[in-house]
Amino acid sequence: MHWLALSLICAFCLATSDAAAKHWLRDAGAREMAVVRLGLSGLLLTPWVLTFDLPALPPPFWGWLALIMPLEIVAMLMYMKAIRDHPLALTVPYLAFTPVLVVVTGWLVLDETVSGPGLLGILLVVSGSWLLNFEQAQRLGLRTLTAPLKAIVANPGSRLMLATAAIYSVTSVGGKAAMQWMPPEQFGAFYFVVLGALTLLFVGISHPSSLRIGRHGIWPLLIVAGFMALMVVTHFMALAQVEAAYMIAVKRSSLLFGVLYGAMLFGERHLGRHLLAGSLMVAGVAAISL
Repeated sequence: MHWLALSLICAFCLATSDAAAKHWLRDAGAREMAVVRLGLSGLLLTPWVLTFDLPALPPPFWGWLALIMPLEIVAMLMYMKAIRDHPLALTVPYLAFTPVLVVVTGWLVLDETVSGPGLLGILLVVSGSWLLNFEQAQRLGLRTLTAPLKAIVANPGSRLMLATAAIYSVTSVGGKAAMQWMPPEQFGAFYFVVLGALTLLFVGISHPSSLRIGRHGIWPLLIVAGFMALMVVTHFMALAQVEAAYMIAVKRSSLLFGVLYGAMLFGERHLGRHLLAGSLMVAGVAAISL
């Protein structure tokens, strides 16, 4: 299958897992949701990973994983709390800030130059986030133009997802460093299986009752975890065919699917404006990535 189709399927699967988790796991705790999204998904991917002929993995590889996996678990807990308690249209689009933060930290910490397309991408993402909260402006004026941006900080769901994006900007760098010792088409599934196992261990030690996910029903659990696992598979099948920048830019269309799910399944208002805002943010990610 062509990489573009695989990337779109990947985006659709991520958004579908989000919407399914919000619908069927709305009375679950964040730990329970993380067990489903990471732990159960990792178990579903384990048979595939067992077919891999893995290379020798040196201590630095495991050092990177030890550094970033606790961050991944924290990020998923915040991610699940955000989509469970707040509108999808005001949460999932903020994942577009991950590449923005990577560019900004590279500029501040490493003194890397921000290119023209990179600056344009940052402006597009910020513009999209402003448009998401446009109703906060009330009327246009110099004093009210900043109200939508202030609303991002005021909205707990947006804050949680921005914090998640910030963590992902760190784990993406760490994951790229670890991937030098493993083929990309194997790394994602392996990474997810190890992350799932650590999630089960963490939750089992810290809050054992959160492992009792069976009360939500077998089919909802399989749908949430299955689409997440399929997202991982299609992600790395696409990466095997094309440069990561192109694939990631297309994958971020998941936020548009998320906005559509929010309107269709949960009655979230302002679909047209939210889609336009999301499109600006996807365009911004594409500009940064490409």
